[in-house]
Amino acid sequence: MQEGLIDVVQQQQRPVAPVAAGLEPCTLVIIGASGDLSRRKLLPAVYNLGLDGILPEAFSLIGTSRSLSSREEFLNVARDALSGHSRQAVEDDTWDRLAGRSEHLTGDVKEASAASRLRSMLTESDRRHGTGGRHLFYLSTPPSTFPAILSQLCDFDLLHRPREGGGDWPRVLIEKPFGLGLNDARELDMLLAGCLDERQIYRIDHYLGKETVQNMLVLRFGNAIFEPLWNRSHVERVEITAAEAQGVGRRGRFYEEAGVLRDVVQNHMLQMLALCAMEPPVTWEPEAIRDERMKLLRALRPMNAGDVREAVVPGQYEGYRGEQGVASDSRTPTYAAMRVMIDNWRWQGVPFLLRAGKKLRRRLTEVSVFFKAIPLCLFGREDICRAIENNVLTLRIQPDEGVSLRFSAKQPGEEFAVRPVSMHFDYAEFDRPQPEAYEHLLLSCMLGDQTLFARQDSVELQWQFLEPILQSWEGDPSAPLHIYEQGSDGPAEADALAARTMPGRPRPAEWKPL
Repeated sequence: MQEGLIDVVQQQQRPVAPVAAGLEPCTLVIIGASGDLSRRKLLPAVYNLGLDGILPEAFSLIGTSRSLSSREEFLNVARDALSGHSRQAVEDDTWDRLAGRSEHLTGDVKEASAASRLRSMLTESDRRHGTGGRHLFYLSTPPSTFPAILSQLCDFDLLHRPREGGGDWPRVLIEKPFGLGLNDARELDMLLAGCLDERQIYRIDHYLGKETVQNMLVLRFGNAIFEPLWNRSHVERVEITAAEAQGVGRRGRFYEEAGVLRDVVQNHMLQMLALCAMEPPVTWEPEAIRDERMKLLRALRPMNAGDVREAVVPGQYEGYRGEQGVASDSRTPTYAAMRVMIDNWRWQGVPFLLRAGKKLRRRLTEVSVFFKAIPLCLFGREDICRAIENNVLTLRIQPDEGVSLRFSAKQPGEEFAVRPVSMHFDYAEFDRPQPEAYEHLLLSCMLGDQTLFARQDSVELQWQFLEPILQSWEGDPSAPLHIYEQGSDGPAEADALAARTMPGRPRPAEWKPL
């Protein structure tokens, strides 16, 4: 067998991850290899997997793009991407080995001529590198291009159902959003079903690759102190926040198609909600976990037009209409806050408050579980009773991954005073580097593990839930769109939504965790 990246790691006496032994030889094809996602995330992820000894011994990489004219130009772009975005320093030996197994195809895979050349290149790569026809295609392109690219890959037999002795290869990784609505998603699924089995399809949501998102399940099902309280009897509300300090940048044209609902809520937010609120799976098998996520999504309370007006707040940051690629009269929301209800035995009556937006005060993604207040204050003083706040369990997903628990304690001293305190766990306390989300996801796909990926039925349920909101926003030019200042906490109307969620109580400061 030919020498691979893992051999370089062994020569450098790095510890080799046991998971590498379960990997089959394969070729990764990044379609759209010159794009922002490839430079910032995918190419660094491949390099770091190799540096850590987590790549097949027989591995090759093919990038396709319209803008890069040669293999040498592609390698220069890749090396620059590693220098700017790799979580580990670039080591020449590992880079040289990866570069020696990398090729580039100049062309648009939506066209038959480029797809034909890609097929020839894959045949040669299999021969040279011993990858045995196991091909993994990553569609790192705008959602509008997915159908045309997939059609060409199917027409040229690059995507096909598993063949005898070939396992569940080839595989395809499709970036979010999966379609731009329910009909788009169904048409895309029909196209994929024409040449692939569901077990070959990996609908990616990079949030599911983050350590703290995965830790939600371990926190609940690995600790006896949490799961008995994880229900309507003890939880007052759950807040899920995905705040970004940056604007749309160079993605204005894409964002005009997507908006905050398609870009973040349909995938990241609803998948985090499903993981946070799902029932315990019967086993730790991928399909058992995905079954429970699907059941939770099925329990989301549907919204009609009146519900949307009452429970959803759309916003747009000042200056968005001046961004590159954005219409001067755009009504695309860059912010959304919503109250979501789950109609099942565990969560009936518990509001889930979701918010996501760009150009907010700071970057922050977290899930906070607010437990119910104590039923009776026993300390006999009004000031002490007012100082006792809800216990809050917070999972910080980014940028400072960790978990914190807030509770009340007596302040040291002769005077009897109570104040909230917090216990913190930081992932940095683990004496090992934290892989990036895309490293987890690429590795899972190479291993054939679909746990962290969305299944067809769950994607359709997510779109079904959001369709009334999209129709309300996009079908009514008079629908409110609240403008908010850059660097703020979003529209003031989101605060009013939080206050309406808890009638008779003052607006909670916790609704502004930024």
